[in-house]
Amino acid sequence: MLPSTASNPTLVAGNLRRVHHIALNVHDMQASRHFYSTILGLHELTGEEVPKTLVELVAQGKVANFVTPDGTILDLFWEPELSPPDPNPEQTFTRAYHLAFDIEPQLFERAVTVLRENKIAIAHGPVTRPTGRGVYFYDPDGFMIEIRCDPDDVNG
Repeated sequence: MLPSTASNPTLVAGNLRRVHHIALNVHDMQASRHFYSTILGLHELTGEEVPKTLVELVAQGKVANFVTPDGTILDLFWEPELSPPDPNPEQTFTRAYHLAFDIEPQLFERAVTVLRENKIAIAHGPVTRPTGRGVYFYDPDGFMIEIRCDPDDVNG
């Protein structure tokens, strides 16, 4: 039974266990698959790894699934008619702001080098803030991605 406030039921801390998946619409599936697998190094699910509910869509090339190091699934849904992002990448085109990946501090500079060597435009950074160190860039569809490490790790 869920607790309630007045007459409305609510969830409490611990009811939600984890992020199950993140779904992004992409215009160019091949460019996005290359970006998330080759550039960011995420494992693409294939064969028996593909969720049963998505096997047909994956076989048709309409969906690609990746797994993040913490086990969260990233689903890419191919939308060939997707409107292009605003020509100004600083213009936020969605309510979602960015997707952030955590990295070991000793690999942070390597990540920045990988982005630069692959000619991935860096939107902001690298920056050091009280919340940590980060670098912000865009995926092939203009969605902002961050690679970051915690402040305790910055000098560690």
